[in-house]
Amino acid sequence: MAADRPESRGNAGILPCQRSLFEIPDEVAYFNCAYMTPSLAAVRQAGEAGVGRKSRPWELTPPDFFTESEQARSAFARLIGATAEDVAIVPSASYGIETAARNLAVGPGQEILVIAEQFPSNVYPWQVLAERDGATVRTIARGNDGGFTSGLLQAIGPQTAIAALPHCHWSDGALLDLAAIGAALRRQGAALVLDVTQSLGALPLDVAEIRPDFMVCASYKWLLGPYSLGFLFVAPERQDGEPLENNWIAREGSEDFRRLATYSDAYAAGARRFDMGERSNFALMPMALTALEQLLEWTPPAIAASLGATTARIAGELGAAGAVVAGAGMRAPHFLGVRLPGGLPDDLPQRLVAENIHVSVRGDSVRVTPHLHVSDADIERLCAAMRRHCGLDQRP
Repeated sequence: MAADRPESRGNAGILPCQRSLFEIPDEVAYFNCAYMTPSLAAVRQAGEAGVGRKSRPWELTPPDFFTESEQARSAFARLIGATAEDVAIVPSASYGIETAARNLAVGPGQEILVIAEQFPSNVYPWQVLAERDGATVRTIARGNDGGFTSGLLQAIGPQTAIAALPHCHWSDGALLDLAAIGAALRRQGAALVLDVTQSLGALPLDVAEIRPDFMVCASYKWLLGPYSLGFLFVAPERQDGEPLENNWIAREGSEDFRRLATYSDAYAAGARRFDMGERSNFALMPMALTALEQLLEWTPPAIAASLGATTARIAGELGAAGAVVAGAGMRAPHFLGVRLPGGLPDDLPQRLVAENIHVSVRGDSVRVTPHLHVSDADIERLCAAMRRHCGLDQRP
């Protein structure tokens, strides 16, 4: 087991290193969780057990199509301060965004706000909607402080129909004040759509405070879950909308397999009408549920504080050596963008991979995104390699 971070001992709210719950070899220093988080050992085991169930279909009963998906729906709801009635199960963030686009109206001359270099799955649907209905997609640039909140608050006005945003920017973690943005949008009668794939699970979020109309999160990043599964929050006032598909399980009475051909015009309660078909995936659903239960046990505030301690330590060491890093108050605690005054070596990722150190390069910055598996030794290896390969100050 990797050593606990020394700063964690006796520091309330900071979790010790959790590497023993993952399956990461000691020689691997993995700081690329914004790309994809490693699975917990328990999550892998849950998925393998689920795959095995398909080999024994005679053991699967009609209630099995509902039990785990309802448990996962409830666990996700607890993570965001919602109820199970507010949560739909979807295959991807883009599915959730498209659901929102289908159920929100814009008119000629109105605006849909996005931020510069936003992830494309939360841009393309709005471009299509705006072109169809005569609206405009307006892109908000970074402010002088590197953030977007002030620009968004200035842009929101009577012409605003929708703001489609993340909680933090996917390239460097620049943090948005969603509570302030949500309040400004409500004053104008505008809708808020969020893709929180790059934050939820590592950053606390309360839908009662932010009050989004729709909010989607893919599972395979900070929710520590599987690929091809996600969750969509739908505000109560939006739950009578139009789903992307009309499948059997999203209809009222679908639990009774004997009467499925007694077709129902009524949907299942709450946001379930927006569920994808085949939501009861017997391998993916137990993986997602196992991961959500672990996140709830750790708690998002403790995860955020722990990852914030890790990124602060890296920022301090590399900043002192001459790198440019964003202040902790401007970025999400689980993100660190590292820039160099003279630019990055073109082959920096390859150099680091050769040493079994894994990061991403997005734009002109190294994106460092750890999770609770990161050890002191990992941090020391990353900082030493960055100093060596980037021409930073080599003094201890």
